Amino acid sequence: MGSFSIWHWLIVLVVVIAIFGTKKLRNVGSDLGAAVKGFKDGMKDGTSGSADAPATPPQQVANSKVNDPNTVDVDAKTKS
Repeated sequence: MGSFSIWHWLIVLVVVIAIFGTKKLRNVGSDLGAAVKGFKDGMKDGTSGSADAPATPPQQVANSKVNDPNTVDVDAKTKS
């Protein structure tokens, strides 16, 4: 009762194909393959990039709402 034979898996495969169709299963398979490939590339870039390249400080993003009354300037608040 704990193990399944090849016939059980073939019946499950036929039912899954009948429910979802081959086109949707092909799309799911290609999406899964692309996700695995992207994950592997990300892992490879993450390990080799940190050893070869020097650490760069994060860049500041310019604030476009300079005149916003809700904005608090931390330097001005601590100096005054």
